[in-house]
Amino acid sequence: MGRTLQNTMINLGLQNACDEAVYQLGLDIEELEEIEEDAGLGNGGLGRLAACFLDSMATLGLAAYGYGIRYEYGIFNQKIRDGWQVEEADDWLRHGNPWEKARPEYMLPVHFYGRVEHAGTGAKWVDTQVVLALPYDTPVPGYMNNTVNTMRLWSARAPNDFNLRDFNVGDYIQAVLDRNLAENISRVLYPNDNFFEGKELRLKQEYFVVAATLQDIIRRFKASKFGSTDSVRTVFDSFPDQVAIQLNDTHPAMAIPELMRIFVDIEKLPWSKAWDITKRTFAYTNHTVLPEALERWPVDLVEKLLPRHLQIIYEINQRHLDHIASLFPDDMDRLRRMSLIEEGGTKRINMAHLCIVGSHAVNGVAKIHSEIVKAEVFKDFAELEPEKFQNKTNGITPRRWLLLCNPGLAELIAEKIGEDYVRDLSQLTKLHEFVDDDLFIREVAKVKQENKVKFALYLEKEYKVKINPSSMFDVHVKRIHEYKRQLMNCLHIITMYNRIKRDPVKLFVPRTVIIGGKAAPGYHMAKMIIKLINAVAQVVNNDPVVGSKLKVIFLENYRVSLAEKVIPATDLSEQISTAGTEASGTGNMKFMLNGALTIGTMDGANVEMAEEAGEENLFIFGMRVEDVAQLDREGYDARLYYDRLPELKQAVDQIKSGFFSSNEPDLFKDVVNMLFHHDRFKVFADYEAYVKCQEKVSELYLNSKAWTKMVIRNIAAAGKFSSDRTIKEYARDIWHVEPSDLKIPPPNEPREAAEDRTPNGTAARA
Repeated sequence: MGRTLQNTMINLGLQNACDEAVYQLGLDIEELEEIEEDAGLGNGGLGRLAACFLDSMATLGLAAYGYGIRYEYGIFNQKIRDGWQVEEADDWLRHGNPWEKARPEYMLPVHFYGRVEHAGTGAKWVDTQVVLALPYDTPVPGYMNNTVNTMRLWSARAPNDFNLRDFNVGDYIQAVLDRNLAENISRVLYPNDNFFEGKELRLKQEYFVVAATLQDIIRRFKASKFGSTDSVRTVFDSFPDQVAIQLNDTHPAMAIPELMRIFVDIEKLPWSKAWDITKRTFAYTNHTVLPEALERWPVDLVEKLLPRHLQIIYEINQRHLDHIASLFPDDMDRLRRMSLIEEGGTKRINMAHLCIVGSHAVNGVAKIHSEIVKAEVFKDFAELEPEKFQNKTNGITPRRWLLLCNPGLAELIAEKIGEDYVRDLSQLTKLHEFVDDDLFIREVAKVKQENKVKFALYLEKEYKVKINPSSMFDVHVKRIHEYKRQLMNCLHIITMYNRIKRDPVKLFVPRTVIIGGKAAPGYHMAKMIIKLINAVAQVVNNDPVVGSKLKVIFLENYRVSLAEKVIPATDLSEQISTAGTEASGTGNMKFMLNGALTIGTMDGANVEMAEEAGEENLFIFGMRVEDVAQLDREGYDARLYYDRLPELKQAVDQIKSGFFSSNEPDLFKDVVNMLFHHDRFKVFADYEAYVKCQEKVSELYLNSKAWTKMVIRNIAAAGKFSSDRTIKEYARDIWHVEPSDLKIPPPNEPREAAEDRTPNGTAARA
């Protein structure tokens, strides 16, 4: 979520008033804003997407709740020591959190372990261990519409009789100390991005958030007029018309068997009716195609932790496979491929398959990704139910990612086209009229230059390096992962360095290359990549021949509040994943909206950015999805490129020989070995096209006016990538609710007047 103060002031229309009031107290609001800790309760793009979605849902007047876990420790703080990443605990609640309100009156029990008893009345889950889920509510204000939604995060608490019910031999002290075991569930965020770690505590976290949330939703449904009770039994027929639940990846997939357990075991609905309601309630968003990221929980673990849920999953699978077998008799291989249970070695539950079978809609997050989902990852399912599969291209909130972080540009745009674009970003197309307006061109360039000077001062303060603010700011910030190919950027840096050394008097367009991002603590290769970047920076930044032509900075502890500083100052945005690996990307959109040009592959939302702006207004290079597939068929041989390209050979040899690690010449042998022998992401195959494309970038940068005109064309084409547009599509195509652009009357307006202004039938549910 990042910080909340400035976002709240903007959405309430109070920023100027607060700035002025604080100024009159002799204080600087920016200094105050810098004191607030980031709420970092997720990894990379998936968590930030949810935050943008909450902002858009409130701004569109949807009655929507964001549910998650109130981790005591969020994503770790990254320190760089001697070029290595070191993790520190993110004790973000140390000074308290003024934005949250604990709601103990809505505390709910969550059950684990135990066993299942089958009686005439149905299954009973007994002898369980209970953990309490305590909700904390954070307000989510819409932009200037008096709507305030709720983000409800669950914290784990041990019941007061924890470990004391069992006629304990009387170790009272130990029993109280053991309360920590239960409360550890919400202690810490697992820091993996695009990687599945099948740990018991992680599965506990996933079930914890799901079980508490579903009880909360059902309690609210029963309390509403829709769940009108005939005192004994609620009628759940209208449940999917009143409730829509969007599964953000497979992490909350246990919601599907949990809702079935509630309907069948507790509410005593017949299976077929319960299943119909469940399917109509859930929809699933897939966020990655990397096989190592897909959740596959061992059956033994689920059986121990959630025995009733395993039985329900088996029953769902049996009925699912019976259906497939009736359509494709004797096709055993299809049954194996489509089963929710993977046999062979340890039996595992394929959570994505569970989500597809248990949902009425499945979507990818960019056109190209949704096509790959249908044609490859879930091909059998898409053939069976093509109407179930959709695309919903990701977006970003223009409130945080333009108004808040780049007020200079936001104001400049408002002067030209008015202020309405903030709620309707498609209006940015009006900027096309000003692409040849010399004054506007100069003003856009001036805002960028001011942002660069401000960020350069920040870098000089934090990193003690002198930055040339007229150099091109070439920025690559995102989680560190092999598929995102920070290594390819690194090879380009080394190539630029070698060219300067070879011919120091030749014209060279000065660059400040900024790379930042966190590596999962257990991801050895990602940590080596960080060390390599820092080792290269050490050599480049201290070479007097290079001087101010080339500087390399690794941005420590990349997070939302740092993104808000670096993105507005960026000239060139690096979006260079291997085609077919980045589901969408959202950083790409933030840079586009903030006046950076993109160098990128035809991957994720880059494809649609090129479609919107015109391919000639992005620096697109490298293999397309088809080329990658072709290379896979032929067999990728890294050595071919190494032998054919002298500059690549030189760069790789320098890494290998210890040119960048003279104290430990074979420090990077694992990296070099990977690049030659098991590089799934084919860095060498795109190196030549990347370097040539970078030469075009430098050439254009020399012509400030032509560069800025291209920037304006990009900003004018960024409207599609508002999360408001994304959420309108979810609302229309999946949740079947109508966004309301009506401004709710402020609380100081009399109630009767308020009722007159509320139209019937616009109540949304999501």
